[in-house]
Amino acid sequence: MTESSVAETYDELAAGMAAVIASLRAEEWDRPSPCEGWTARDVLAHLIDTERDYLSGHGLPLPARPDLFDPCAAWSAHADAVRELLADPEVPARTFDGHFGPTTIGDALLQFYGFDLIAHRWDLAAVTETPYRFTEPELDSLERSIAGWGEALYMEGICTRADAGDATDRQTRVLAALGRTG
Repeated sequence: MTESSVAETYDELAAGMAAVIASLRAEEWDRPSPCEGWTARDVLAHLIDTERDYLSGHGLPLPARPDLFDPCAAWSAHADAVRELLADPEVPARTFDGHFGPTTIGDALLQFYGFDLIAHRWDLAAVTETPYRFTEPELDSLERSIAGWGEALYMEGICTRADAGDATDRQTRVLAALGRTG
């Protein structure tokens, strides 16, 4: 993937997450999410903190972690900081040895953290009265990741499997592979 497409793809993923974040009302942020033991605010913290850990682990400078009191502002500040890093073409092109072999900062960001930016949209929307419906390209991306990671997806602390039963609905099957029912 080219460095500009990494920045563009991250921007699209971050904007999609921003739309879901903006759909939550203030009182919904402390409701339990489908992620066991996590509130909606905890899901947002996970998204921000894991991206920050990944990027700072590669020696990339980030401003102070935004306060989650205002989730929309926190996500906006975080995503803007990531966008600023990705604007330097050398950042997404930098190579390293990843969990699945040689990769680049940009490709790993999109593969792992991009996955989270899609999957957790459903988790955040699940605390509202408006369910999230994945688009066909989002389902394609999630299915590719699930297949590509194989059993690594089910390591402790990542995902568990849920029973999809006789579900013919693609979203239901994908959610079950991620340990969610809905």
